Amino acid sequence: MPYQVELRAPHLPAEWALQSGIQLTWPHADTDWAYMLEEVQQCFIHIACEIARREQLLIVTPHPDEVKKQLPADMYLPNVHFLSCQTNDTWARDHGAISIWDADGLSLFDFTFNGWGLKFPADKDNLITRHATQAGVLKGRYINRLGFVLEGGSIESDGQGTLLTTSQCLLSPNRNGQMNQTEIEEYLCSAFSLQRILWLDHGYLAGDDTDSHIDTLARFCSPDTIAYVQCTDPDDEHYKELRLMEDQLKTFRTLEGNPYNLVPLPLPDAITEEGERLPATYANFLIMNDAVLYPTYRQPEKDEQAGNILRDLFPGREIVPVDCRPLICQHGSLHCVTMQYPAGVIQFSPQTDPI
Repeated sequence: MPYQVELRAPHLPAEWALQSGIQLTWPHADTDWAYMLEEVQQCFIHIACEIARREQLLIVTPHPDEVKKQLPADMYLPNVHFLSCQTNDTWARDHGAISIWDADGLSLFDFTFNGWGLKFPADKDNLITRHATQAGVLKGRYINRLGFVLEGGSIESDGQGTLLTTSQCLLSPNRNGQMNQTEIEEYLCSAFSLQRILWLDHGYLAGDDTDSHIDTLARFCSPDTIAYVQCTDPDDEHYKELRLMEDQLKTFRTLEGNPYNLVPLPLPDAITEEGERLPATYANFLIMNDAVLYPTYRQPEKDEQAGNILRDLFPGREIVPVDCRPLICQHGSLHCVTMQYPAGVIQFSPQTDPI
């Protein structure tokens, strides 16, 4: 169940805060998934079914009628709703609204998504949050933050005023290159009413397009617990950087001044496609109200090991494996394609297109 912590206003909720639902932005023939569309759509269907069994599900797609036909007849349909909207791709974590509790209730921050530092087109995805709020799908005060580039996958909140992020991503010159680290920190602390930011200066995954999003490397599981990717093979290309990341995590302290409870997650065995290593990671899990969905990669021993670790980290929540081998072909995983919204945010209206 969601952790019971003191509700502060304003604050950036942790992912384990009570949720109203989850957004998926569906793959279609005009996305980079075209060459393997059926395979990745089956993965999205699996994720959608697991979400809809437990919470409201908002599917954003330019082709709602086509997607409806893909969904299985035994899916829990009352929880599934559609928003018809043009999209470039499927990474809802990075183009979705970031929800804030403030003195006036819920605010929805709309930052610019620029395709992870101008790597990919994002003009349509960058309009989704405005479209969703205008349509009444997302309830809250719309806040235009389009003067700042920020992706949801690049930040982790403990819900109590601490933000965890990576310097490689947030200091990327193709995001907010006109600002230095101090200016970026001051901006984020003001926008999210933070007490502090913890910057990870090490850690990466080969094949990652995001410049080391924090949700691929290290995740808050409670205000005093961080799960992180660990590499134990000295011959693996990640070994040095992930060891340096681990060493830095050991220096971090909670707001009370205590060391964090650090829980290592295994690094999946190398998965390659056309000679390129893909960024498989078990850190890319999704925390829901009563469950944790986590990615698996057709590596039974390590998949099970990761699930057992998450089971210990989230007692009382169902731990649900989802085969995400197709997702990493486009260099993302389960958390990357989802965006959770706190209680009260997702509100369906006649303007939305229910299934």
